[in-house]
Amino acid sequence: MTNVRIMPCLDMQNGRVVKGVRFVDIRDAGDPVACAQAYCAAGADELAMLDITATVENRATMLEVVKRVAEATTIPFTVGGGIKDVASASAVIAAGADKISTSSAAFRKPEVIAEMIRELGADKVTMAIDVDRNPALPSGYEVFIDGGRTATGNDALEWAKQIAEYGVRCILPTSKATDGARTGYDLPLIKIIADSTGAEVVASGGAGTVEHFHEAAEAGAAVLLAASVFHFGIIQIPVLKEYLRGCGWGVR
Repeated sequence: MTNVRIMPCLDMQNGRVVKGVRFVDIRDAGDPVACAQAYCAAGADELAMLDITATVENRATMLEVVKRVAEATTIPFTVGGGIKDVASASAVIAAGADKISTSSAAFRKPEVIAEMIRELGADKVTMAIDVDRNPALPSGYEVFIDGGRTATGNDALEWAKQIAEYGVRCILPTSKATDGARTGYDLPLIKIIADSTGAEVVASGGAGTVEHFHEAAEAGAAVLLAASVFHFGIIQIPVLKEYLRGCGWGVR
């Protein structure tokens, strides 16, 4: 029986949890500490928090928010947004995060990936990749940076392979085509990265039903991340876990 983990994600803007559709149309979803406490109580296995405007505003992650959420969290806690080097990553870990996630800065300066792994350990470094579909590229997916705002022209699968060669053990790809749409995860994206890198894949972007989580696990995801379906009470974590058990997946 293969184990899977459930990871609610707190997208942060101006100190509040928000959620958008395809990286835009942002709406408020609550207080981060209250959300974290509720998810821990509901049986979430891990928690992610992403400062979605830190990179484009050229600032660091809000460490005070990280500290408050970390103090309220009893499960592994990953923080991303505005983490551009070992110093900023170390500051987030010192504020209480268990792991960091980085994307745009690592794409612009890939050597920072090896530096973070060397200084923090591979178990503390997650690489996020925002992508959109582009049939002109070999994999059909293009890397986007700056919170999904900037096209790079680079093939997403080739970038995933490259970061895996640096020693990254966890990759979090999010597809702009499905993000927030609740129509299901981008399953081909999950599958090609899981099959080609050997890294643990976090499914992200598009969950709308319990069946979608099962499909992502079948595609190769080890961690099932979602936001709006949890924030707005569309899916309850205990119900989701019971469904996944019935499908043959191991859950805590």
